[in-house]
Amino acid sequence: MKNINQPTDKRRPDGRVVALEAERRTLRALHRFGWLRTRDIAALVHTKWAPRPAAEPGLSAVVATESALRMAQRTLRRMRESRLVLFAQGPDGSTLYALAEPGVRALRALGIDASTGKDSMRGISGGYYRHRCVANEIAIAGIVQGLRVSTEREIAQGLWVGGEAGIAGKRPDVLWRNREAWDWIEVQRSRPNAKDYERLLAWLRHMLAVHTRPGAQIAEGARLRKIVFVGNTAFGARLLRDLRDKRVDESALVGLLSFSHSLYKLDPIKFC
Repeated sequence: MKNINQPTDKRRPDGRVVALEAERRTLRALHRFGWLRTRDIAALVHTKWAPRPAAEPGLSAVVATESALRMAQRTLRRMRESRLVLFAQGPDGSTLYALAEPGVRALRALGIDASTGKDSMRGISGGYYRHRCVANEIAIAGIVQGLRVSTEREIAQGLWVGGEAGIAGKRPDVLWRNREAWDWIEVQRSRPNAKDYERLLAWLRHMLAVHTRPGAQIAEGARLRKIVFVGNTAFGARLLRDLRDKRVDESALVGLLSFSHSLYKLDPIKFC
């Protein structure tokens, strides 16, 4: 009699095929983000993605498992030996990875118009580094939760739905898309200068006014679900106060704007 508990003939995938796929996914990730840390690659490449987004996705960074970190380390070690990636040390001591020329050629062979990440890792200041790390973590969180995401690098290159011009003349740091509902995310480490701040207020007033119109869209078939500011409490309080002083619609203000003050620490990096 046949043992019904006997496992069916499900062969384990060839380890070489699995390793090659991990390398390809890592190359694609570096193409989209510019540069990433080991923990970022573990969270993005070696973590299972949700099949569909939750009704209320969260901003919290994806914490990779120890297994995912080990797999990322092994993959990156092979890629360094094959010269597929460049590596450098970030201001906090983390190792950063970007595309090297052989990695670029590998992606172009797959039909992806990639470019080397050499310039993106030159002269990284502490403030810029922390800003990009936070933006990358938010983008990765969105991807893992099943959202369509535009990264900070893609947006800076005009490779997103808003193109070079942006939407109403502005571009976000990260964009999350769940079908027609978009979340516009700004990482605001410090208060902008007076001119930039006035531009931000003017843009927000415009978007809040659009939000109050029935059926209003910010792009074809798309509506803005939230504008999220990730930054310190003082900046958020001032922004709300100044918008209220300009008599914006309170229901739109409460419904559209969101602030995250505790998920990420945006303190200056301490150099060792």
